[in-house]
Amino acid sequence: MENKDMEKQGNIKHRVITMLDRDELEFLDKLGKDALFSTGHKLSYNEILRALIDFSKEIGLSAQNVDSDEALKRKLFEQIRTSLFKPKNV
Repeated sequence: MENKDMEKQGNIKHRVITMLDRDELEFLDKLGKDALFSTGHKLSYNEILRALIDFSKEIGLSAQNVDSDEALKRKLFEQIRTSLFKPKNV
């Protein structure tokens, strides 16, 4: 039923499977639990990953000339710094 409603709204969801190590999974758990204890709402893995993806899109992250996860991480930090110190249009 839920899938049909999403299709009607033009918001088709796709399942993504990822392999995380214990430290990465514990970090996601900690983010979710921190939210739970401070707000009463536990963030799901989906909510956390979607927020990180949306954030990356909003700051204009591109994977051009990126050949590894470490290179992507460096590019993300670079893009964040650029976005933070970009002059505001007045």
